[in-house]
Amino acid sequence: MRNLLNFLLKYNNLIVFLILEGIALYWLTNGNTYHNSRVVKGTQEVTKRWQERINNARNYLNLREINSTLAEENSDLRNRIEQLTIKENLNFVSIDDSLFHQQFRYTSARVINNSVNKQKNFFTIDKGTLQGIKVDMAVTNGKDAVGIIVGCSGNFSVAISLLNLDFRLSARIRSNGYFGSLSWNGRNYRYAVLNEIPQHINVNIGDTIETTGYSAVFPEGVGIGTISDLKKSGSDFYNITVELFTDFKKLQYVNVIGNLRRTEQLQLENQYQ
Repeated sequence: MRNLLNFLLKYNNLIVFLILEGIALYWLTNGNTYHNSRVVKGTQEVTKRWQERINNARNYLNLREINSTLAEENSDLRNRIEQLTIKENLNFVSIDDSLFHQQFRYTSARVINNSVNKQKNFFTIDKGTLQGIKVDMAVTNGKDAVGIIVGCSGNFSVAISLLNLDFRLSARIRSNGYFGSLSWNGRNYRYAVLNEIPQHINVNIGDTIETTGYSAVFPEGVGIGTISDLKKSGSDFYNITVELFTDFKKLQYVNVIGNLRRTEQLQLENQYQ
């Protein structure tokens, strides 16, 4: 109580001024139509601006939920496209025949842990075996390759990142079909290296690099990056630098791709190796 009295005594002149100012403003706006309309209009503009800021803040806070929903919808659409493509190719076979089924299954997930500044980088997603995730499934950011699942628990999975010295991926040049092995040299997180491309073929800066589909992990034609630099070495192969499509520092939502025919393919291939 004493603090309140001290406050009133200290700022009594200001308080009286504000009260009189409020009374004067009230009389002015109620006694004059013009001033009344100006005050009302000004109040509406201020209220509108604050409402817009509040709505923008709400929309920003809802972005995570919106992105998650869009990722799930994209996975569902990819599954539907895969099924429709299979059905269109079955000219003389019933679409209900269990021998002819969807080859790739897509599941959306959110990245909950990630690293880009180590020599061997991994990232963690929020889905695991209970959601159908398994080891050796491919991971993309929607359209570009980012890693492969290497470990799973019930509700989480860990993927080896493309930014890992142990990562190898079968990749090809889209324009001419020549393929080699893509890896990361541990330097810049935006660039990888494409090896085993012979020097006698025509290669250009800006050519797109994509997956071959030979590993039975990634589907064919998944984007990786573009050639940013190439040099001829003393060997028979180019030294090719690839600028990656994916900025791994911004990796948030991914698609996990399961090859439903992988086991069958590997079992057959192992018989002849």
